[in-house]
Amino acid sequence: MEWLKSLASLVGRILLVLIFLNSGIDKIENFEGIAKFMAQYGMPYTSFFLFGAIILELAGSIFTILGYYTRFAALLLLIFLIPTTIIFHTNYEDLNQVIHFMKNVSMFGGCLVLLGMGPGRFSLDYIFRGRAK
Repeated sequence: MEWLKSLASLVGRILLVLIFLNSGIDKIENFEGIAKFMAQYGMPYTSFFLFGAIILELAGSIFTILGYYTRFAALLLLIFLIPTTIIFHTNYEDLNQVIHFMKNVSMFGGCLVLLGMGPGRFSLDYIFRGRAK
């Protein structure tokens, strides 16, 4: 049954971060449009923060999928989620924003589990460092 736990961990890692990977790619493809959207929320230095968001999402996603420095990758995604959730998803009168807020809270929980439990056996962390459990 250890292989099932490891497989579930691998698939879970991938499913958890697909949204971040897709979002990071979308931000690259629509950089100007997203920078304008961010400015509508009163954010200064939108290009700087948008570039940072892209790095956090892509690095966090790719490292998580590979299971390489997985706990650090989960931390990167948590760092991305906190300001994103607070800035863009706190209009509780808009049902769509409530749904986005709860989605982010769920992803935050998934990242915390990953931070605490590690990536499992099917990971580069386990292969190279033997530190995944």
